[in-house]
Amino acid sequence: MSSACETVPVTGRSQLQLVSPAEEVQMGESAYKEILGKATNSSDASANALVTRVGTRIAGATGRGDLPWEFKVIDDPKTVNAFALPGGKVAVYTGILPIARDDAGLAAVLGHEVAHVLAHHSAERVSQQLAMQQIAQMAGSTMGVNAQVVQMGSSLLVAAIQLPWGRSQESEADHLGLIYMAKAGYDPHAARDLWIRMSQLAQGASRPPEWLSTHPSEETRIRQIDGWMPEAMQQYHPPPSPPR
Repeated sequence: MSSACETVPVTGRSQLQLVSPAEEVQMGESAYKEILGKATNSSDASANALVTRVGTRIAGATGRGDLPWEFKVIDDPKTVNAFALPGGKVAVYTGILPIARDDAGLAAVLGHEVAHVLAHHSAERVSQQLAMQQIAQMAGSTMGVNAQVVQMGSSLLVAAIQLPWGRSQESEADHLGLIYMAKAGYDPHAARDLWIRMSQLAQGASRPPEWLSTHPSEETRIRQIDGWMPEAMQQYHPPPSPPR
């Protein structure tokens, strides 16, 4: 196991990382197989093609072509969500596709998920839990790359899918995702439009006050996106129109 502080791309935030890149990829692959093994994979060819097309384009804009990127569609129309695991393993539930509406809207969703991968948010969460365990055990030695660490990390990752990210990680993924979708040639304003639709969807839903929630409110996310928009627009170069 490595032990270091790393810097998140774009935001420059320092984070604790006790998980090596090799462990991170192994944990992601193991958790991805476990989750997909319990889910119903979508047989909708157009939905799969859409998610693969947009996801591949977003991933290409990150400059991390070395990661084993994979994009899957889970057939669950009641779940308005998507998730990402270390190593570039991403899944989209069919319930979010009508809210995304089109390629640009889906790019906002996948930009956010890809950002979780590039910011190593899952590994950061695992690192924090491992650090607390090490402190509790008063262990002066660190653990090497082994099956125990990978198995432990995989279990933590699967559990993490059931829990929301913290507000700081969610906001960071919104920020990075906006930049990545812009670099991929998708208009970043589509991210603002997506969260307006999400806000409309959430109207009337019972939820705790934002200061008690682990997620920023839709209104906060829209305001933050407005603040990041000038930076994102500097990265946005729309693809040329096809010849007539």
